[in-house]
Amino acid sequence: MSSTGRRRPPTIHDVARVAGVSRGTVSRVLNGGHNVSPAAAEAVRAAIRKTGYVVNRHARSLITGRSDSVAFLLTEPQEKLFEDPNFNVLLRGCTQALAAHDIPLLLMIAGTPAERRRVTRYVTAGHVDGVLLVSSHTGDPVAEQLVEAGIPVVACGKPIGRKGRTARLAHVAADDRDGAREMVRHLVSLGRRRIATVAGPMDTPGGVERLAGWREVLTEAGLPAGEELVAHGDYSRAGGERAAAELLERVPDLDALFVASDLMARGALTVLERAGRRVPQDVAVGGFDDSPAAVSGLPELTTIRQPWDRISSEMVRVLIGLIGGEEPSAVVLPTELVRRESA
Repeated sequence: MSSTGRRRPPTIHDVARVAGVSRGTVSRVLNGGHNVSPAAAEAVRAAIRKTGYVVNRHARSLITGRSDSVAFLLTEPQEKLFEDPNFNVLLRGCTQALAAHDIPLLLMIAGTPAERRRVTRYVTAGHVDGVLLVSSHTGDPVAEQLVEAGIPVVACGKPIGRKGRTARLAHVAADDRDGAREMVRHLVSLGRRRIATVAGPMDTPGGVERLAGWREVLTEAGLPAGEELVAHGDYSRAGGERAAAELLERVPDLDALFVASDLMARGALTVLERAGRRVPQDVAVGGFDDSPAAVSGLPELTTIRQPWDRISSEMVRVLIGLIGGEEPSAVVLPTELVRRESA
């Protein structure tokens, strides 16, 4: 005990003494457990619990050359983080998955070119070991710059329009196209024949794939699938309102609406209510995501559930593999139709 009466924090030497092993063995356990017997590894873990030892991340980073942290990079305007519930669900899931590895997560938002330049400089300077990249649009240079700099990157969603090294960008995605197909098949099974869609932006994988799924099912069923039945939103509630109003004016006899996100579907429901259209009696409405927005009002949305918990855990698993030297991989996860009141 020091002269001030405070107990000094336990060190790696204390852990080694309690475990009955060398300091080198403790160090190997802390850095992945390579070349350590199961018995010795368990003795070290027990000694860590007993002594209350906490890893000095700064000291370890000087030895390993790693920061022992990961960035969650959202390439969207800051307000999207608070408006779109999907981002918060994904952020929470990634934080929990990384916590199991004792790795902290840094939230970074880069919605403008200047912000993207600052973030790229910070990441490529070695302040994080890898990046979980969320909502990357076609033409966004961030992914390409990070991959070219040798930074491990895992994208949320299937990359589109990528060339060169970023063509093999590691990613984890829900099966957007198959989910859209399942929703539109459901609307067709209800007897709906004028099924319009509010699609997402065409520079995002969800926008492209969900629109393709909508068109494929209607074509197979011999139903109209022309451009007059398509309006585009930006995954916001206001964007859903604008697109739905456009569709009602253009196709007043529509009897179903497939909307590419729950948040946009909430906006579309507002427009239908103002127009005196009953849901689902006059117009059946299907969303996508099964986010909190799906059950935040009446009617509750029939929607396609994205497996956010699995997406989060798989993104973390793939990124940790990349950091450890594994090759980039792609993971596509199945979606599920959730039936509620709107269709």
